[in-house]
Amino acid sequence: MNNSKKNSNKSLNGDIKTNRLGNILKVGWFLAKRQIKGSNKSTTLLIVFIMMLTFLNLVVISGVLIGLIEGGNIANREQYTGDLIVKTVAGEKDIKHTYELNNTLHNMSDISEISVRYIENGQVEANYKTRRDFNTLRDTAGTQVTGINLADENSLSNLSKYVVEGEFLKEGESGYVLIGANLLFRYSSDFGDAFASLDGVFPGDEVKITVGENTKTFIVKGIVDSKVGEVSMRAFLTEEDFWRLVDRPIVNANEIAVKINPNAVITGDDLKNNLVKAGFGNDGKIQTAVEAIPEFLNQIRLAFGLLGNVIGLIGIVVASITIFIVIFINAVTRRKYIGIMKGIGISEKAIEVSYVFQSIFYAVLGGLLGLAITYGALVPLFLAHPLDFPFSDGILVAPVTGTMFKFFLLLLVTLFAGYIPARMIVKKNTLDSILGR
Repeated sequence: MNNSKKNSNKSLNGDIKTNRLGNILKVGWFLAKRQIKGSNKSTTLLIVFIMMLTFLNLVVISGVLIGLIEGGNIANREQYTGDLIVKTVAGEKDIKHTYELNNTLHNMSDISEISVRYIENGQVEANYKTRRDFNTLRDTAGTQVTGINLADENSLSNLSKYVVEGEFLKEGESGYVLIGANLLFRYSSDFGDAFASLDGVFPGDEVKITVGENTKTFIVKGIVDSKVGEVSMRAFLTEEDFWRLVDRPIVNANEIAVKINPNAVITGDDLKNNLVKAGFGNDGKIQTAVEAIPEFLNQIRLAFGLLGNVIGLIGIVVASITIFIVIFINAVTRRKYIGIMKGIGISEKAIEVSYVFQSIFYAVLGGLLGLAITYGALVPLFLAHPLDFPFSDGILVAPVTGTMFKFFLLLLVTLFAGYIPARMIVKKNTLDSILGR
C-alpha cells in the first residue's frame, strides 16, 4: 500500500510539473506574440536584418576562404588527375606493366575515361633562329614534354577548352606543339623570376625542343592557359611526335589519369583498393584525386577555415550583444508592466520565456533568410561566376551539415542573449518595478 501511494504521489507530482511547464510556455508564447505584434516594425526588421547579416558572415566568409582552395582542388581533378591517377614511383623511370594496367582499367564497367601520358623532362628554346651572337643568352625554359592521345586526353580533361591562343592539336598532323601558358613570360610575369620563361612566343612561331640528346623543331599550335600547374607548365605533343623525339622504348607510361562514370557506385578509394588487390600497387603510385592534392594546399584550407570561423564568431558575439541590448532596453521600458504582470499572478518564468521566444523569433527569421540567400543566390552565383584568382577559381563552399550547425549555434547564442537581460529585469522587486523605483 505504501509503495502504491508513493508511486501515485510521484505520478501526480510529475503531472503537476508538466502542466506547470506547459502553462509557462503557453503564457510566454502569448506574451511574446503580443509584444512582437505591438513592436515597431522598423525596429523588428532592423534586428532581423542584423541576424541575417550575422548568419551570412558566419557562413559566407569561411565558405569563400575555403572555396579558394576547393576551387583549385576541383580544377585539379577535372583538368589533370581525374578521380584517380597513377604516377611513376619516385626513383623509377615509368609505370611498370602499363599495358596490363591499361587493359584492366578498360575492362572495368565503372570507368568512363582513361588518358595515358608519356612524360620526359626537356627544354624549349625560342630564339634559336634569331640569336646571331653567341654571347646572347638563349631564350629557354625547362618543361615536361608530354605525349598524349588527343581524343583520350580531351575526353578526360577538356584540354582543348583551355587553349586561349591558336588551336588544339589535330589527329594526323605532325610537327606541332601546345605550350603551357606559364612557360611564357607574358603569362607568368606575375609570378616574378620564380622560373625561366620564354619571351615573345606566339602560335605559328617555331621552337626547338630538346629531350636528352635529341632535338627537334616544332611549330607552336596553341597556348594552354590553366590554373593547374601540371597543365600550364607542360609542352604537349601527339604520341607519335613524342616517340619521334625521345630516345626510349615504347613500353610504359608515366601517368594514367582515370575518370569514374558519374552514375557509378564505386568511389576513387574503391577503385584504388581494387587496383591494389589486382597486384598493381607496386607498379606505380596510385592516388585518388584527394590524395593527389599537394599537402600545403590542405594546410592552407585548414588555416582559411579557421580564419573564417574566427571572423564568424566575432559576428556572433556582435549579434548576441545586439540582442542583449535590444531585449534589455525593451525590458527596462516595460519594467512597470512587468511588475504589474507579476502582481496579478503571472509567473516570472513565463515573462522570461516570452523574451526568450522573442530572441528565437529574431534568430530563426534572420537565419532562414540567410539560408535562402546562401543556397538560393550566393552558391549558384559563385558556381556560375567564380572568383578569379591566379591559382584557382574560387567558389562558395557551404556544406548543409556545417551550415545547419552554424544556424543552431546562432540560435543557441541568441537564446542566452535574450534570457540574461530578461532575467535581470524580472527578478527586480515587484513593488519597485510598479512604482518605477
